[in-house]
Amino acid sequence: MVALCDEVDAHARLIGAVNCVRRDTDGRLIGTMLDGRGFVQGLRCAAIDPAGLRVYLAGAGGAASAIAFALAEAGIASLTIANRTRARSASLAARLSGAYPGLAVTVEPVPVSQYDLVINATSLGLQPGDALPVDVTGLTAAQIVAEVVMEPEITPLLSAARSAGCRIQPGYPMLAEQLTLMMAHMGAI
Repeated sequence: MVALCDEVDAHARLIGAVNCVRRDTDGRLIGTMLDGRGFVQGLRCAAIDPAGLRVYLAGAGGAASAIAFALAEAGIASLTIANRTRARSASLAARLSGAYPGLAVTVEPVPVSQYDLVINATSLGLQPGDALPVDVTGLTAAQIVAEVVMEPEITPLLSAARSAGCRIQPGYPMLAEQLTLMMAHMGAI
């Protein structure tokens, strides 16, 4: 989709993808990516400031990439990217390191208890019987566990995190904030 746009904003250019396109009055297509910014704004609306946090991100696909760049922009302290395809994690880590050289980025996870914010940005949790995206046995009450999956609202990961005493962030606030950002991009607000 990026190649079909006449212009993309800097955020979408870094990610290499768009998920919202408007047609200007002159016919030009202007693209942006809202997943990551919607996710971060959803955290902030829940009084969770990502600045300075150590983050574990499960996933390296489109939504995960957008979230990784938005978290870097928000000033996280470090980011660990875990994905089934290690090459995809490494590629995202390299792009992030190039754009944010001061950010500590790795694809070598340490025990999940070492992170402040644990995020599932995979599709795991959509289907009954899906594997958990992280080893929940290491979760502690001091952590925040967040989802991008919206249905079910309380995924097996969020249920396990709640049982461990973690603060949880469901996937829906990301969508709600994306809608506000979309309206702004379209010029509706």
